[in-house]
Amino acid sequence: MTEIAEYTPPKIWTWNKESGGRFASINRPIAGATHDKDLPVGKHPLQLYSLATPNGVKVTVMLEELLAAGYTGAEYDAWLIKIMDGDQFGSGFVEANPNSKIPALVDHSGPEPIRVFESGSILVYLAEKFGAFLPTDAAKRAEVLSWLFWQMGAGPMLGGGFGHFYAYAPVKIEYAIDRFAMEVKRQLDVLDRRLGESEYLGGADYSIADMAVWPWYGALVKGLVYDAAEFLQVDDYKNVARWTDLIAARPAVQRGRMVNRVMGDPASQLPERHDAGDFDTRTQDKLDAAATGGTTE
Repeated sequence: MTEIAEYTPPKIWTWNKESGGRFASINRPIAGATHDKDLPVGKHPLQLYSLATPNGVKVTVMLEELLAAGYTGAEYDAWLIKIMDGDQFGSGFVEANPNSKIPALVDHSGPEPIRVFESGSILVYLAEKFGAFLPTDAAKRAEVLSWLFWQMGAGPMLGGGFGHFYAYAPVKIEYAIDRFAMEVKRQLDVLDRRLGESEYLGGADYSIADMAVWPWYGALVKGLVYDAAEFLQVDDYKNVARWTDLIAARPAVQRGRMVNRVMGDPASQLPERHDAGDFDTRTQDKLDAAATGGTTE
């Protein structure tokens, strides 16, 4: 193993504003707003404030799946929260989510607005609100919720653990990468074994469990996050690959991945979504063409 400098923690930790690598400008050891800024509110009851990270994609996929299934009440406005600019520390966003993390949902359909934060909580809220993608049978419901909360617990090992030290940390630390790579491969094996006995994570039917897990582990297998597919030998997990392709082929998943996206192919980016027709008229390539007086055709 590569030699690394010995570190002895001090008796009292103090914050070094320069630490944190790529995310140093937005990480801090305290909560609360840093500036006053109200959240915009669009024409639909459901207002989403998000970014197309894996956690954000969970919710936009769910909303697009609800609409595809005919639940017209799931129409929504999706507002872009630029986390690298600190939008999540605006007073309006902190009121919607005191944890200052995307996504946050505000439901204006009732007498008083209801805020919902944490991606798993939003999925459960929407599933119960519309009676979709979450079984009512006790045993099946328990299975779906177990896999949903498996992701909520396992995800930080993939994202904040492996993803951070493999892709984003300012220095490569062999011990940290090895530690989290081992855990992510164990998680992939857990998924592979489950998907070897069941078409979807919750059983025979597609559910919010799949919507929660796919943006993280499906994207990892597809090479869409961290560029680590070869490093982790993801091709070894044949059942995960089968499931990944099955989910990726769903039109609602393809649309959900576009919403609040600001990286990659401009034609696949829909920075904000306020109407179903926006997928045809307001992707980033079309916005760029309109701004320069050109055309995308």
